[in-house]
Amino acid sequence: MPAPEPADAVARPEEVFEAHRPLLLGLAYRLLGSMWDAEDVVQEAWVRWVGTDRATVRSPRAFLATTVTRLALDQLRSARVTREAYTGPWLPEPVPVGDGALGPLDTAELRDTVSYAAVHLLERLSPPERAVFVLREAFGLPYEEIAEVVGSPAATCRQYHHRARRRVRSGRDRFASSPGEHTELVARFLDAARSGDLAPLRELLSEDVVAWSDGGGKARAYPVPLAGREQVIEVFGALLHGNPVREARVVELNGLPAVWAVGAEGDEQAILFDVEAGRVRALYAVRNPDKLSRARP
Repeated sequence: MPAPEPADAVARPEEVFEAHRPLLLGLAYRLLGSMWDAEDVVQEAWVRWVGTDRATVRSPRAFLATTVTRLALDQLRSARVTREAYTGPWLPEPVPVGDGALGPLDTAELRDTVSYAAVHLLERLSPPERAVFVLREAFGLPYEEIAEVVGSPAATCRQYHHRARRRVRSGRDRFASSPGEHTELVARFLDAARSGDLAPLRELLSEDVVAWSDGGGKARAYPVPLAGREQVIEVFGALLHGNPVREARVVELNGLPAVWAVGAEGDEQAILFDVEAGRVRALYAVRNPDKLSRARP
């Protein structure tokens, strides 16, 4: 793990834990896609930390990361049942990641794996694949250490990682576009939303764009993803006609620019983007109010 160990060997347990909390939250969020669940997992890790004979712990960071990963794996297995019964598509909770809230983002891998498109794509993986992928891609752990964390042989973890890369990457070298390209496209999308002029959208969207919306049964959302540029533009136009944008602004979520929008009826949503080759290849509209508390400006 990239964060340094606390220098004071006799530091109080809460000081040691707090020094690692952002990294643990970042790990749990990547594994679970929900800050609510991530905070629960980290809190349970704290309970186990204070209940452990810390004199036997050689590396607090390794102990805590292992604890969080195993708790998150248990959570993921039970969450699958809940998400299968979810109303409409389930999308991750969008979160701000500035000021080290989710640990260091000082490498491309750490930034990429916390991007919204990446966290969404991780939903394709089984719990062990997701854990191995995050520990390897984001934190660079060797397979031998990952094996100890997830309780599988190193050779199996290597297979999990290769399978996960194949399913998630889909031939792409990086999840994220360049920051400048992403920022420009989001600004142009925001202009179109404010003006109601849909013509510029045709230039912004890739031909095979997919639009996801998550209302969770608590806000209006489409029950299935919308596929293809023409369908996305048609539906977006109908939404604007029936509920024009009252407020829209650029915010930063998951390390990249996104749009925060409020409709004429007061309904809120965060719209996040997956950008590749100068076009938007995926839109994620999070409308479930339970997932918007941290995204709200």
